[in-house]
Amino acid sequence: MVDKQRMSRLTSLLRRRGIVLPSFELYGGVSGLVDYGPVGATIKRRVMDTWIKHWLSIPNIVEVDSPTITPESVLIASGHVGEFNDKMSECRSCGSIFRSDHLLDGLHHSPENLEAIELDRLISDHRIKCSRCGESDWKEAVPMNLMFKTSIGAMGGSRTAYMRPETAQGMFMLFPALYRHFRQKMPFGAIQTGKGYRNEISPRQGMIRLREFNMAELEFFIDPELPPSTDLGKWQWEVCMIPDPEGDQAGEKILKIKEAFETGIVKHPTVAWFLGMTVEFLEKVGVDLRKIRFRQHANSEMAHYASDCWDCELLGEHGWIEAVGIANRTCHDLESHQEKSGSKLLRGWREYDTPIREEREALKPVGSVIGPEFRESAADVSSAISDLQEMPESFPFELELSDGKRFVIEEKMVQRSSENIVINGEYFTPHVIEPAFGIDRIIWHILDHNFLEMEKEGESYAILSLSPSVSPYDIAIFPLFDKDGMDVMAREIFSSIKSETGIIANLDTSGSIGRRYARADEIGTPWAATIDHQSLKDKTVTIRRRDDQKQIRVGVDSLIQTLYSNSLGTLF
Repeated sequence: MVDKQRMSRLTSLLRRRGIVLPSFELYGGVSGLVDYGPVGATIKRRVMDTWIKHWLSIPNIVEVDSPTITPESVLIASGHVGEFNDKMSECRSCGSIFRSDHLLDGLHHSPENLEAIELDRLISDHRIKCSRCGESDWKEAVPMNLMFKTSIGAMGGSRTAYMRPETAQGMFMLFPALYRHFRQKMPFGAIQTGKGYRNEISPRQGMIRLREFNMAELEFFIDPELPPSTDLGKWQWEVCMIPDPEGDQAGEKILKIKEAFETGIVKHPTVAWFLGMTVEFLEKVGVDLRKIRFRQHANSEMAHYASDCWDCELLGEHGWIEAVGIANRTCHDLESHQEKSGSKLLRGWREYDTPIREEREALKPVGSVIGPEFRESAADVSSAISDLQEMPESFPFELELSDGKRFVIEEKMVQRSSENIVINGEYFTPHVIEPAFGIDRIIWHILDHNFLEMEKEGESYAILSLSPSVSPYDIAIFPLFDKDGMDVMAREIFSSIKSETGIIANLDTSGSIGRRYARADEIGTPWAATIDHQSLKDKTVTIRRRDDQKQIRVGVDSLIQTLYSNSLGTLF
């Protein structure tokens, strides 16, 4: 039987313990924004840190950081200015505005993919009532771009820009630097974490749909003709997969990642590898593996940039919610930016197994002209002209160097010739596989999945059974009484623990020992060490384990040593 009050109790705990709270509540609050309190901010940081470490353990992946403000030209090229829309419907009676597809929840299997005319028809046929005034009089659905518009610069000299809706475009702009960093060899990837912004029409479901949110994304650049080999057999657990309902493998399936690739359910080996790596990360941060599934997008709901996309959905109080999207973006973004910018630096180079010999037209630099014209850059320009693989269609033409500098080359600066050359390879546009993680949604499900309730001594008792990797504190330090030397010893142990980088301890001296245990359990602290009268005599403390509340007595030295080595649990 569904407990309809569980959500309310969980939300109350999160607010009471400073984990997740409404933003700007003193001024009535703002929907679509949340605050992470003093406990929640640490949980969020540890989830982020775990995500970063998870991917940086792979040798050919690095971290980058690009601006959250993006020039309009970049987002025109990516398609966001034209395509990043939701439909909205306005109530004629009271002027309230809603996302059109939200009005049809439960009445259509995928209303978010419908065109405006179909949305209007269904809203009319079902006589949908406005939740504010109760009337059924709606204006026609119209698209609304979800990006926050801003400007760079002052007044007349300003450039139109947007707050980024994703981190991906910043990483695409960094492709030339990444390509140089990895010595022109693929595959390689870049990760980035940070804020994203989407002006949601009607944000709802608390942390599930926010206007400002925390993202963690990876762009993995590959040669489409040489996809990287992957070990899909290392994951032995089975996962629920729901292929494209319009495809030839429709229907829910339970199988291993390797089986999903071998049977053709997942067609690209790198996509399959990212599915496995995603589950591995979610397990690390404490998501219940029984509440994970992968759902493939149908062609009708695919993003404009993707050839294939799988959503990793998590089950919680809000039902199945997308938390990760793993998309094969092919070469869409890099080709679009090449076309719009005119740059040729968004390409890779592929060596042939056997070089090709052919006669072709070539250009040789005229040093007597180039030298005086370009001075200190003359040598670089001459080298770039000699290395040209593609002849210009006409003169003058623009020559771009590897550092991004551009020079106008006139016909007098070169000599035409025919020569027998050896072609060792060709340029190509890399493909991109992208796992994109919604950190706030993941955190919500971590809290949801690990919110446990029980009865203790006739009263309700709550525990956040968080994974130690994301708990706000590694250990709580409690003097039984804040006097008689127990307080001094507790502070000494606390200081010793805090001196070790990466270990977070909490010293709590307020209230009864029972209340302190309860507070530690409610915020997910896995261990508690209590200093009592015996501690003063023999330098031992009581260690309490959160999940089963079992207690043992250990020496202070053993406590500190095992805590630092992450082996405290072996003492039980």
